[in-house]
This record gives sequence, structure tokens and C-alpha cells, in this order.
Amino acid sequence: MGERLMRIGEVSGRTGLSLRTIRHYESVGVVAPSGRSLGGFRLFTELEVRRLVLVRRMRPLGFCLDDVRALLDVLDRLPGRGGPLPENDEQAYEELVAKLRKYWVRADARCEDLRRELETAEAFARSLHEQLAHLLDTSVAGSEAAR
Repeated sequence: MGERLMRIGEVSGRTGLSLRTIRHYESVGVVAPSGRSLGGFRLFTELEVRRLVLVRRMRPLGFCLDDVRALLDVLDRLPGRGGPLPENDEQAYEELVAKLRKYWVRADARCEDLRRELETAEAFARSLHEQLAHLLDTSVAGSEAAR
């Protein structure tokens, strides 16, 4: 029995990506539907959904499409994802580890940058809240004094 196939609308709902974005990723070679229905609708498996979720997670970290394709290539070569780990080829194994580590370091560094940006944004929001609270307290105090 084959894997369950999903139409693009369901994939969109599961990934949070628009239909247009999914079609774009197909056109640039990031993901390919596993097939088409008799009516010509794109059909995707869970594997394609996972690939699209990964792409969606990479976007806020500033990875470009070339990075996405390269990382997907690395992940496809991992055990259980498509190919056997190159156990007999130490150089290939080291290259695979180095490439994966490179993406991890970049992702981790960008997450740290985003944490700092969020701290700055939250501090700004707090300052606005404090100014608003002060303004409202002053306004209430002034209204009560006028009575």
C-alpha cells in the first residue's frame, strides 16, 4: 500500500505556505510533487511536506534558495533519508559532517541575532507602555484634581 498523497491545499494548510509559494518552490527545484491526480492536481507525500516545513523554518534565518537546496542535498544523503552514510569513504563522511555543521553554526548565530533584535523590540514596546501608563495616570490625576 502506498503513502498517503495530499493535494496542494492540504500541504499549504500543514506548512503555512501559500499555494503560490509552494508552486514557486516547485519551479525552482526545492520540492517536486510525487505525482498528479487524474484531474492534474499536484500530489505530495509526507516527505515533501517535511521538506517544505524545513524551507519555511530556514526563511527567517536568512538562508537563500541556494542554501536551501544545498542543505536539502546534505540531508538527503543522511542515513534513513535516501542514501547510506559514507562509512567506507572517510573524506565523504567528513564533508557531510562539515556541511551540516556549517548550516548549524549559521542557524545558531542567526537565532542569537534574532534574540537580540527581539530584546530590543520588547524594550521599545515596554517603554511605550510605560509612557502610555504615565500619561494615563497623569490624565486621571488631573481630572480628579479638577473635581
